[in-house]
Amino acid sequence: MLSSLNIRNIVLIDKLDLSFEEGLCVLTGETGAGKSILLDSLALALGSRADTGLIRAGEEKGTVSAEFLLPGNHPVFELLTDLDIDHGDALVLRRIISADGRNRASINDQSVSASLLKAVGEQLVEIHGQNAERGLLDARGHRKILDLYGQLDNVRKNVSSLYGDMHAANTALQEAIEAVNQAKVDEEYLRHVVAELEELSPREGEEEELAEARSELMHAEKIADALKDAEKALNEHGGVEGKIRTATRAIERVVEKSAGKLDPVLDGLERAAIEMAEAAMIIDTVGRDLEIDPSGLEHVEERLFALRAAARKHKCEVSQLPVVQKAFQERLEAVEHGDAEIVRLTELSRQAREAFIAAASNLREKRIKAAKRMDKAVMAELEPLKLGSARFESLVFELPEENWSSAGMDRVEFQIATNPGSLPGPLIKIASGGELSRFMLALKVVLARSGSAPTLVFDEVDRGVGGATADAVGERLSRLSDELQVLVITHSPQVAAAGAAHWNIRKSGSDGSTRTSVDRLDETQRAEEIARMLSGATVTSEARAAAKSLMEG
Repeated sequence: MLSSLNIRNIVLIDKLDLSFEEGLCVLTGETGAGKSILLDSLALALGSRADTGLIRAGEEKGTVSAEFLLPGNHPVFELLTDLDIDHGDALVLRRIISADGRNRASINDQSVSASLLKAVGEQLVEIHGQNAERGLLDARGHRKILDLYGQLDNVRKNVSSLYGDMHAANTALQEAIEAVNQAKVDEEYLRHVVAELEELSPREGEEEELAEARSELMHAEKIADALKDAEKALNEHGGVEGKIRTATRAIERVVEKSAGKLDPVLDGLERAAIEMAEAAMIIDTVGRDLEIDPSGLEHVEERLFALRAAARKHKCEVSQLPVVQKAFQERLEAVEHGDAEIVRLTELSRQAREAFIAAASNLREKRIKAAKRMDKAVMAELEPLKLGSARFESLVFELPEENWSSAGMDRVEFQIATNPGSLPGPLIKIASGGELSRFMLALKVVLARSGSAPTLVFDEVDRGVGGATADAVGERLSRLSDELQVLVITHSPQVAAAGAAHWNIRKSGSDGSTRTSVDRLDETQRAEEIARMLSGATVTSEARAAAKSLMEG
């Protein structure tokens, strides 16, 4: 329920803090006192379009906050949890509009978009204004209302799931057909490419291997020439090894006479001889193992260049050629085996369609039964509202296949006929303003247990009626408030007398400015206000007695 409404600097309101109660909350006041300002302020907090014209003259910004107390299982909490918005049992919706055109929205002091604020607000309050063309009057919402009344949510969810399956199956089938058709157009090209890539048979990592081999082959001749030069240098003019032996013999002739001083020389010459022998052996081994094959280089280069040419042709890296080859093979297989796949997908699509049709047909039958029950319930409410000659019908139309949706195969529309013998038509087109309000009230009474927002606001739902009809309107609003919180702005004393709580809206002026204020009335003040509504500017004793009678009745 709406527990409080706090308004700052909105039109004629500079500061207003209202606390509301459960049950039927009545707001009355003279024409022009500012009742519409309260509705506009509440709508602003619920996410309606921000208009800088709502800001009080001379102020930089206007603010509206609406606090709601809700049961823990209210569906809005699931939405807020999914969005990581903190909440307890209370929700505070706030809207701030600035004169420069900026506006801010928040839920429990966490910034949110205006669209999210509106989505949350629609689950908390329904406002039925004097010229409403939404909610019950909007045929696009009638199917949802009927499903709520008939408690068909689980059945509809199953239909929605099967519709998704059918759509997915149809999409897969169409994609397969398109792929096969395109593949058949490209069949000759595909066979050529697949044959070409199969002949090439690219391997993962092959480019790196070939590049390394090419580099080695390209430098083989230079390495061989260097080895020959080294071998020649070591062997020419007797060779280094012979010179070391000659030097060794010369030292050996005098080593005994050197008192050990030449021993290190002999050791060094011996090591040099060993290392030179090893170097010569390595040069010989490398030279013999070195592959100098011009035809091998040519073969490696041909393979490498062929791979790179294929990669350029298919606009990919050489490393991706195996993937490209597989993709072309799959496309060719789609031509060769695609018809069998299409047969399989066609059967799946048929099964999914039949499952959807069966579930949607079951849903239609339940909707038709629910419509009959709802029509009977609404008709029972129309007689006391002086609409006993009217006829209310909930029509369930079967849609053509192109208009099927996740909600099924039906369109639902509420229609009325206000005069005997006349053909029914849409609510918004057939009913007058007063009739429309009473039809809407009858529907809301019937739908009170079927998913309505916890707070309903009616703006002059009693317009155009009086006497016994106004009594009936008040009685039904009171009955509706047993299930929901109901706020009603009214000019009818009969409706005002049915309220559980009463506020008076008035406009006053001082210091050249005009302000709207709202006062909670006690029982004495309430009786006086109802008497004023009965008699006008001058309240008579008869009006006070009549007011007391209405309140007691």
